[in-house]
Amino acid sequence: MDRKDFLNQVGIGAAALLVPACIGGLAACGKSNTGVPTVPTNVDFTLDVSSGALASNGGFLVKNGIIIARTNSGTFLAVSAACTHEGTTVNFVPSTNKFVCPNHNAQFSSTGVVTQGPATKNLTSYSTSLNGNTLRVFS
Repeated sequence: MDRKDFLNQVGIGAAALLVPACIGGLAACGKSNTGVPTVPTNVDFTLDVSSGALASNGGFLVKNGIIIARTNSGTFLAVSAACTHEGTTVNFVPSTNKFVCPNHNAQFSSTGVVTQGPATKNLTSYSTSLNGNTLRVFS
């Protein structure tokens, strides 16, 4: 076997090892075989909103599969973070109080209702309660 044949064999072997890892990586990226993202259930956690993304109006963050946003008027919203179309994490747009998927531009109202496809299923909405600087997010 000469050097060229050896390198070809090594390359084919490496590709054979990497293909299953790449395919398996789709599930780790929030994609499932059914196309339906997992929705958090039995939610009950608190956040300190005195600093960080939620300290200012228009800020948002993702925690435990939920996107929590502070509107421009200072109220808090919480919906499941995975777009119901393909599972991409949605963003919050404070100027419209909407959640938008950066992948295919699906749009959801402040309560998670689909306002523009391709998504056809609503995001799950969660309750919020503010006590001082502690925000509770719960089902």
